[in-house]
Amino acid sequence: MAREGVELLAPLEELAVMGFAEVVSRLPYFWKLERRLDRVLVEEGIDLVLPIDYPGFNLRMARRAWKRRIPVLYYICPQVWAWKARRAYALARHTHHVAVILPFEEEILQQAGARTTFVGHPLLDWHDDLPSRDRFADDHDLDPDRPILALFPGSRRQEVERHGPLFTTVARMLRSERSELQVGVARAEGITAESLPSGGGVRLVEDGRALLRHSRAALVKSGTTTLEAAIEGIPFVTVYRTHPITYFLARRLVQVDHVALANLVAGGRVAPELLQDSAEPEGVLERLRPLLDETEERRRVIAGLAGVREKLGTPGAARRVVEIAERILEEKDRTVEV
Repeated sequence: MAREGVELLAPLEELAVMGFAEVVSRLPYFWKLERRLDRVLVEEGIDLVLPIDYPGFNLRMARRAWKRRIPVLYYICPQVWAWKARRAYALARHTHHVAVILPFEEEILQQAGARTTFVGHPLLDWHDDLPSRDRFADDHDLDPDRPILALFPGSRRQEVERHGPLFTTVARMLRSERSELQVGVARAEGITAESLPSGGGVRLVEDGRALLRHSRAALVKSGTTTLEAAIEGIPFVTVYRTHPITYFLARRLVQVDHVALANLVAGGRVAPELLQDSAEPEGVLERLRPLLDETEERRRVIAGLAGVREKLGTPGAARRVVEIAERILEEKDRTVEV
């Protein structure tokens, strides 16, 4: 957005907080930002508000915009199917339209009274020009003829702190069993070359999608990366650890059978999941090993991920959102003329 000339009022790194306990210390910042954006709505002649994801903050701003008769197009809606189902009714009341990226969300929101369109998943538009395996291996000092394990401990600092030591421990254990195995770690804040296991064969990689495409299997934290792995057809194990208080509350509030988005889209446990205390090295190894070999388990996971890829729609999500925005603005212009 910055490259396209959008004026940014808050840097993304200041917004990258998730959980319950973790967000408390950031509340003064968000209250201040909310007041600032409210002044923008009042003073700068805004024609359309397009909140993207980030429901705790954006739902409040959507309500403020709606009260000022500014059309709201919400893109990537809150996970009303997981918890706080009442937010579906808030979206129906305070938005002109909702563009959703998961196929099962459309019906849920329509039942709540929201005008909703499934636009497909934006990940389908990413990285069509990925490097070949030989080019990727050459760029990262890897052997193209040896298998690669991809590690995605997360992009937020708190995720890296909780997942990094576990992921690197698993990598060391696997490499002690399989000397031919190479390991690629997706670069994120807090991950440095010095923090990686010594002994060679472990590389930091800037382009996570390329890393997935050229890997044999992956170990990923729960989140969007599970869908990226599904799109690339790479079998994976999902791990997630969070603050104990956050986990305690989530167990009582979240109403889903799976945490990996790929499993939610599939409607079943396609890929293994290990959460909180059950996410320990031996358990992760037990589930990763069969994904590195030509096993029935590997074939089962890959077949399940192909089904997930099919359900995500077709490329062009952003274009469809733009078309919806254009219709909303045209309707607004006609209303003003009348």
